[in-house]
Amino acid sequence: MSEKWARTVLKIYKAAGCAAYPLIGPYISYRVSKGKEDRTRRAERYGRSQIARPDGPLVWMHAASVGEFTAILPLIEHFLAQDIRILLTTGTRTSAALVGERLGDRVIHQYVPLDLLPAVRRFLDHWQPDVAIKCESEIWPMTILELGKRHIPQILINGRMSDRSYAKWKKRSSVAEALFENFAHVVAQSDADGERFRQLGARPVTISGNLKVDTDAPPVDPQELERLQQQIGKRKVWAAISTHEGEEDIAATVHTMLSTRHPDLLTMIVPRHPDRAEAIRTMIEAKGLTVAQRSRNEEITPQTAVYLGDTIGEMGLYLRLSQIAFVGKSLTGEGGQNPLEPAMLGTAVLSGRNVQNFRESYQRLIKNGGAKLVSDHNMLAGAVNFLFNNPEKLKTMTEAGKRTVGDMRGALERTLTALEPFIQPLAVKSRLDTTVVEPLAETDAAEQP
Repeated sequence: MSEKWARTVLKIYKAAGCAAYPLIGPYISYRVSKGKEDRTRRAERYGRSQIARPDGPLVWMHAASVGEFTAILPLIEHFLAQDIRILLTTGTRTSAALVGERLGDRVIHQYVPLDLLPAVRRFLDHWQPDVAIKCESEIWPMTILELGKRHIPQILINGRMSDRSYAKWKKRSSVAEALFENFAHVVAQSDADGERFRQLGARPVTISGNLKVDTDAPPVDPQELERLQQQIGKRKVWAAISTHEGEEDIAATVHTMLSTRHPDLLTMIVPRHPDRAEAIRTMIEAKGLTVAQRSRNEEITPQTAVYLGDTIGEMGLYLRLSQIAFVGKSLTGEGGQNPLEPAMLGTAVLSGRNVQNFRESYQRLIKNGGAKLVSDHNMLAGAVNFLFNNPEKLKTMTEAGKRTVGDMRGALERTLTALEPFIQPLAVKSRLDTTVVEPLAETDAAEQP
């Protein structure tokens, strides 16, 4: 595909988006009806805001969902310590709730605008960010082109390129180059990711490692942890976390398969999308299993077979209560989920084979003995059974996971180094503005009669 044709394709995309914009209302209304959009803040998806832009430099940071937000949280904390104002966008209600819980009003949170030119222009006209920083794999053509047109530096951090995405972009290499050339810098997770971005036209590209390795372990309320530990007692506990549709059924089936060998077994199921909890509970109870549901504050009794963790921001609690964790979106889903949090908390990691989005992390964990892949519910049941029957093997596996995470750290420092040319001038300007404004305010006050 020629460069001229690539530009034509992007113009067609832009025109199609403008034509579709007046018709997008029913789509947003449908998502609101399904609980996927915040009814009270739907205007933000059109680039509108009731919040005024703050004075001084403003950095726009985007994290699609919970995992990406967790990855960039240390960066946000670092920028806030430099008196830099942060506009943070996310795309899901769960991530918005977590932002409010972790950062409160220390940042400005908005839902990311739709990648349609009227919404993007309205958003950028209002906020006028000095720098745009996106996390992982957020490639939105209109947003990228409009930022480029306005000469606003945009950086992709913790960048990854899945096999499927790379194959699609490779077929449209001229379109990819017309987009990726707008990035001022791409900071990729791995050598493989970095090479893919280079082949698609990104310059410069550096390698940082995975930012998720450098995050703190997910927090926990110690009193709540102790309360649940007392309810559980000495029972064997394994968890199926970040599960997608179909994997909760697998976890319940595994519990049934193992319950005769391990009568004291407790299975925790933590769905990726808590709004599916009621359907999951119905499915589990149909198998004759007793459920205690976290959001209902139901206690874990000796009769409880499954603890349904349908809350946001409590992964640290569930993992600290478990000795083994199956990480979802890897058997019935595709791409996998982050295995690093359970590994850093000393939980043995099991997963399906569809882990393309976290390939390097799993490769390192498996090589060091900190994780094991399974292909179906029979292998999963066998792995859980083996580890519970062999506590020394379980201990070796958990120690290998913690050691692997420790060896992989350093991505945060390398990312900060890559961002320094863009962020440091803003930090200086912000401090100068503060230094100038405060003495002027004091002088004005002194001149009052």
